[in-house]
Amino acid sequence: MSQRPAVLALLLAAAALLSTLLALGIGSHPLSPGDLWAAITGEPGLAHDIVMQVRRPRAAAALACGALLSLAGVLLQVLLRNPLADPYVLGISGGAALGVLLAMLAGVAAWMQPFTGFAGAFAAAVTVFALGYRAGDWNLYRLLLTGVVLAAGCGAVLSLVLVLAPGAAIKGMLFWLMGDLSGVSVSWPAWAVALLLGAGATALGGALNVLALGRQQAAVLGVPVAIAETLVYAAAALATVSAVVLGGTIGFVGLIVPHLIRLLGVSDLRWLVPLSMLAGAAFLCLADTLARSLFAPLQLPVGVFTALLGVPVMLLLLGRRP
Repeated sequence: MSQRPAVLALLLAAAALLSTLLALGIGSHPLSPGDLWAAITGEPGLAHDIVMQVRRPRAAAALACGALLSLAGVLLQVLLRNPLADPYVLGISGGAALGVLLAMLAGVAAWMQPFTGFAGAFAAAVTVFALGYRAGDWNLYRLLLTGVVLAAGCGAVLSLVLVLAPGAAIKGMLFWLMGDLSGVSVSWPAWAVALLLGAGATALGGALNVLALGRQQAAVLGVPVAIAETLVYAAAALATVSAVVLGGTIGFVGLIVPHLIRLLGVSDLRWLVPLSMLAGAAFLCLADTLARSLFAPLQLPVGVFTALLGVPVMLLLLGRRP
């Protein structure tokens, strides 16, 4: 193994740190480097209040959400043996979104909405699992088809919810559907999930490398394929749900980031997983900073910027392929 992955890890860690500092310093009330340093070191004042009470929770949420989406993208690409798989392909995010929006429509308290999102995602995950796992084995084609159909069904119900919602609630619902980190105050559960799943996937990267070769090759090489695929599915589902409940449906992160890391010459999942998580965290943190600062004081959904950045990048990647 060359030293390239280690160098990339250092560069991406620096990028994540830089994007965090930009997120803390840039906004409708810009802070000088001195003010930012004073706020970080705990000196009381307006800068400290802005950084610690407003920008730090949002930056932490963006970092965790980006890492989770990238991790889910990598795992689903391994599970489906398809480099175009992303965290939303199995319909689990649609179930989470439906749970949250139904709670909004019913007037459920905001602190309860993550639980309704998890309930919707759990129902979707169980449905996909029940139809994709038969007789002790996975049918990946049925799994993918079930996810696509379920996502379409959830999308139709979400449209109905928006039609039935009162006018005052529609803007908040649309912001959440397009990805919104403005209301996040607590992100440590997402961080815990990201660190736990990321460490586990990295530690099992060798088995994932074998699994990515194909089911027959993995079975010949001694990997318990059905168990491994079940664990990968569960981990990808949990990462997706944690990200969606935290920041809404933010697209393209889990699709674009693993592609970019692979283009940099990293295919070993023992490196691809942590590098993708670092890159995803930095990318989403930067995108969220742009979303809330380019047209300040107006704040845009972060999903708009990930799409605006992700679509041309994806088209460029597709155009480079023979």
